[in-house]
Amino acid sequence: MIKNIGLLALAVVVITIYSGIYLLKTNDDPSKDKIKKALKINLTTFVPLMAMIIVLLLPANAKAAASEAASATASNVEGLKYIGAALSTGLATIGTGYAVGTVGSAALGAISEDQSILGRTIIFVGLAEGIAIFGVIISILILYA
Repeated sequence: MIKNIGLLALAVVVITIYSGIYLLKTNDDPSKDKIKKALKINLTTFVPLMAMIIVLLLPANAKAAASEAASATASNVEGLKYIGAALSTGLATIGTGYAVGTVGSAALGAISEDQSILGRTIIFVGLAEGIAIFGVIISILILYA
């Protein structure tokens, strides 16, 4: 049963990614409103489906808890550890994407007017990318500490 739920989770992730790409490709107007609308549609379908999959995994964990209390506690802790690591990396990456998009577009506009400030703008884009590095560091600490 867990393998079926894992395949269902993989299918949800692939469909969500494909639908986001499809919505962005079919857009003739590349304005920010259309992109924000596509992202909202993508997240409003992805988050509830993943929550439903996690809820479907709970009965399997309850059966394991009934049979072996000690090993089930260890497996629940391991599972929560992986969820925490995934959330820290995923949310940091989403924040990085938004920050680099905003800072990068502003940096390109500034460079087009004055090319002497290229070094300073690269520093700001690098600071925005540092958010993802912090997320990866936190997930490594969660997994191996």
